[in-house]
Amino acid sequence: MHDPLWAPWRMQYLERLDADQRAGRGGLDDFIATAFATPDADDTNLVIHRDDHGLVMLNRYPYANGHLLVALGEAKPTLLAYTPQQRAAFWSLVELGMARLRAVLNPQGINVGINEGEAAGAGLPGHLHAHLVPRWHGDVNFMTTTAGARVIPSTLEAMAARLRAD
Repeated sequence: MHDPLWAPWRMQYLERLDADQRAGRGGLDDFIATAFATPDADDTNLVIHRDDHGLVMLNRYPYANGHLLVALGEAKPTLLAYTPQQRAAFWSLVELGMARLRAVLNPQGINVGINEGEAAGAGLPGHLHAHLVPRWHGDVNFMTTTAGARVIPSTLEAMAARLRAD
């Protein structure tokens, strides 16, 4: 007998993907552009930092506690579609997100990744974004190996509050 592992946010994700497929949409709506356009909803959208160019937000469907998404406000599908100045602003936001993770969560490592294009695994191929995933020794443990599940011990709201503090 297995004990249940509750992750209710996963059902929202699965239902949204299913609804998108039934409606003939190929993927997720551009939630990043929506979050950038609605600064009054930063708490709801889990935005932990924004500036004139872009934002840093928690991933609603994290691989690990503190999994961040970093993006510019203007949606473009590839890194090189942005101007050099925009790319500099993007990397500044990546650095800010990494510094925030280090200061608040003190991870032993951070995976930084960009999935450019649907074939590369981008869930939102029209809006380039980076993933910042804090890592600790042993964070991919028996639960992932035997149950195909990841344990995320903090709520998104509590993690957002921690990362916004200072």
